[in-house]
Amino acid sequence: MNLGAVPKGRAQKSVRGKREMEEVSTARSHGGVQGVYRHQARTTNCPMSFSVFVPPQAAPAPAPVLWYLSGLTCTSANVTEKGEFRAAAAAHGVIIVAPDTSPRGADVPDDPDDWRFGQGAGFYLDATQPPFERNYRMYSYVVEELPELIAANFPADMSRQGIFGHSMGGHGALTIALKHPDRFRSCSAFAPIVQPSTSGWSKPALQKYLGPDEAAWRAYDTTALIADGAKFKEFLVDQGTADPFLQDGLKPWLLREACEKAGIPLTLNMREGYDHSYYFMSTFMSNHIGWHAARLFSHGG
Repeated sequence: MNLGAVPKGRAQKSVRGKREMEEVSTARSHGGVQGVYRHQARTTNCPMSFSVFVPPQAAPAPAPVLWYLSGLTCTSANVTEKGEFRAAAAAHGVIIVAPDTSPRGADVPDDPDDWRFGQGAGFYLDATQPPFERNYRMYSYVVEELPELIAANFPADMSRQGIFGHSMGGHGALTIALKHPDRFRSCSAFAPIVQPSTSGWSKPALQKYLGPDEAAWRAYDTTALIADGAKFKEFLVDQGTADPFLQDGLKPWLLREACEKAGIPLTLNMREGYDHSYYFMSTFMSNHIGWHAARLFSHGG
């Protein structure tokens, strides 16, 4: 890979020439490369941006991949610029991939007056209701299309993958891991929405994206998936006690109850005095990356 910065907007074939994408920028960081990329996505029918950090260990041999899913109103830039993950990722030799949170563009349906819905709020699901079903297919994008692009263009060991995220992205990480327990060796979350079907800031989005039938929502609800028999090896969750969304939106105790009933090991850390911001996440980011790395590099993982 090119270790030097490149001019913004420089269009080129994929980094290794296998799939078409645009390299927006790259910069050296902690001995590796932090890049931002853009491509025309077939699943969301619009251009999509994402960021990738490749650690120095990936030069001689492919490195494990850790997916980070961001929360409401975010793009991949939020964690890339404020997540403070690169030192830990470089120390452990892990690639970090951060997709966007939704389709974007003038032709993509949106509700600019509601930050909980539309662009910036894709909820990592595949919408079934018009007019959203054409573009809002973030589940298929994250699970199918973007992994293909990463595998084709970066020194990634796709046999070793983990996933984590924040808030809406924590919801996405948990539900995707539960649906693909053989693909992901590890899953963690910061302040996840664990039961979006009853959460005040996610239930309206499920209604608009998936329709009024609540049975359709269960495929994108962590506690419902667990109740319906989905399994995963173990989860790590960090939650701030001063998070203003704790009671109405997040409800981590519901995840604890569901995991206890299903026999899924859960480490739930209630972090005293921490809120919902990147000040909280960046404080414990290295803990999570180290936790994932231990599982990604374990021969028994």
